[in-house]
Amino acid sequence: MSDEITVVAVLKTKVGCEDAVAKAMAACAPASRAEATNRQYVPNRDLDDPQTLIFIERWASRQALADHMETPHFKQLAAALEGKLEAPLQVHILQPVG
Repeated sequence: MSDEITVVAVLKTKVGCEDAVAKAMAACAPASRAEATNRQYVPNRDLDDPQTLIFIERWASRQALADHMETPHFKQLAAALEGKLEAPLQVHILQPVG
């Protein structure tokens, strides 16, 4: 089995913070996609719940994800999210079962 992982990160924003969070997510995408171990990095908006924004990501490994979380662009995203989320970030790290 490959070490590659899929990450689904769910952000629930405070009312009125949806656009600021979406903008911060979009700003982080180009540098994240440029990381050698990134396979996919797509920020999404839930069409039925505007306060819910979701990253769908694929990384070469858990270590690649950990390295990503130490980059300046990820830390800038984390700082931009401070005070704008209604609930803690939910991160699901996935691998296929079959």
